[in-house]
Amino acid sequence: MGCGRAKPDPQQVMAYSDGDSIEVTLGAGAAIDPPGYEANMNVLFIHSEQDPYSPEKPLEILERIQFGISYISALLKREGHETGLVVLCDETLHTIEEHVRKTDPDLVCFTSVFTEYGIMKRAAALVKNRYPEKFTLLGGPHATLRPDDCLAEGLFDAICVGEGEYPTLELVRQLAAGHYPSRIPNLIIRRPDGSVERNEPRPFLQDLDELPFPDREMWMPWVANPTSRPSVLVGRGCPFSCTYCSNHALRRTSPGKYVRLRSPRNVAEEISALKQAEPNFSEVYLEVETLGVNRDWALELCSELKRINAGFQAPITFGANLRVTPNADYEELFAALADANFRFVNIGLESGSERIRREVLKRRYSNQDIIRAVETARRHGLQVGLYNLIGLPGEKPRDFRETIQVNRVCQPDWFLLSVFYPYPGTELYDTCLRLDLMDGPADPYMERRRPVLDLPGFSKRQVGRRRDWFPLLVYRGNRPTRELLWLVAMAKIYSNHRFADIHRRIMERYYARRGRSYESSPEILFARRREVEGEDGAEITGPDLVAAGRETELSQGDDRHLY
Repeated sequence: MGCGRAKPDPQQVMAYSDGDSIEVTLGAGAAIDPPGYEANMNVLFIHSEQDPYSPEKPLEILERIQFGISYISALLKREGHETGLVVLCDETLHTIEEHVRKTDPDLVCFTSVFTEYGIMKRAAALVKNRYPEKFTLLGGPHATLRPDDCLAEGLFDAICVGEGEYPTLELVRQLAAGHYPSRIPNLIIRRPDGSVERNEPRPFLQDLDELPFPDREMWMPWVANPTSRPSVLVGRGCPFSCTYCSNHALRRTSPGKYVRLRSPRNVAEEISALKQAEPNFSEVYLEVETLGVNRDWALELCSELKRINAGFQAPITFGANLRVTPNADYEELFAALADANFRFVNIGLESGSERIRREVLKRRYSNQDIIRAVETARRHGLQVGLYNLIGLPGEKPRDFRETIQVNRVCQPDWFLLSVFYPYPGTELYDTCLRLDLMDGPADPYMERRRPVLDLPGFSKRQVGRRRDWFPLLVYRGNRPTRELLWLVAMAKIYSNHRFADIHRRIMERYYARRGRSYESSPEILFARRREVEGEDGAEITGPDLVAAGRETELSQGDDRHLY
């Protein structure tokens, strides 16, 4: 049975009308820490992977964990509660009922980005049909940006809008006390009588250091390579308002400062703890929208990383994202990064067309700014990856030729080319609707792999072909043709998730019959050696099979810190 369960009492609920909306509140007994509070509750988190590494191990590397539920789990555990995790994919969706039966949770928490919402709906339906008494909560970027749509499904008892650590903790406390939850900031709650309680937003958490380090342990059974490179979240929020990203919408969901950074000392302490737990870790990816958001903070972080590295027998290397700003001088920052043992930075070019960046994306740096930043990084011994987008509203073939030209000048050590995907909640999604560029709902399985827009003068077929041949167009004359043709072939295969899965399974069996692991196969080692850089707006970072179509949330906004 669930631990510390006390059945919520709906008789304590009073309903009242406020204009056209029906809201309810709870009687005076609904304190945050009420009498009779039982500390030991059982919470089950549900995460999904649309493109799993394998059904049994959906995540290939530790770097791909979702930070939102990891922080929530850590906070709940610190308060004495028990947590568990299930990572689903299409092939394992049917197992959700058995997981719930075995763990018997008091609360089932789902998290979803837009493209994973379909499988989350099906999972929630299975849980509610079999266990209607279970309290279900949905969070994540999609719930935050489209809460009414999610609530209308009738599958979730509450929706978390925004960051979920303390709202979930308060929810667990009230459930433990036997109250039907109420008056919890950030939560929209469906009452037993069908009415809806909409609570005020909770200010953005300002002191990120007060949170415990994220719970990575619960992910270990679901990761194929649990000793692979981890990522460490060093900040939340983005100061920029790129139209393809959801940050501008997320910024409006709560009051308070949106861009927040952990203290460098706190980040260093987490990395030290990771190294102590797994001495074989040799590299850490620092998860932040842009490392240059605060120059003084970045320099202090470099000092802290250098300090802890001095105590390691095998020093750690680091990597991070950097947003280029107009006319910025990166000499001091890149020198500090190199001194702190950073190995690489990832830079968002997005489009080589300054017109597209300025008029469509709201990114106002020049191509020369990008080229200078790359040259400066290389002078300091840093490798550079470039993020690119194709198939943007208003884009023409000549605009994409400029993207190729800038990449040819920069010759990035790796690249990511994503096909633009219109995420609800972003400014460009509204633009696509207004201009009637979508011929129906976008297929989430085509997310960033194949074009979804019908662009005047730049057809889906043209966009798809340029996407597939991008490696050859960028590196021709600078890398072996055979190598580039292999990348093109992998791009074509991995542009279709079914073909990608078939290819992966065939190769796994091929190497298994020869007593070898596919992980050590030449094609995998080659891809990792090249480290071609690999989540709705908002999920993966770090080296991966980018040329083979493994996509990242970062080029269109990373909200993995959300519930």
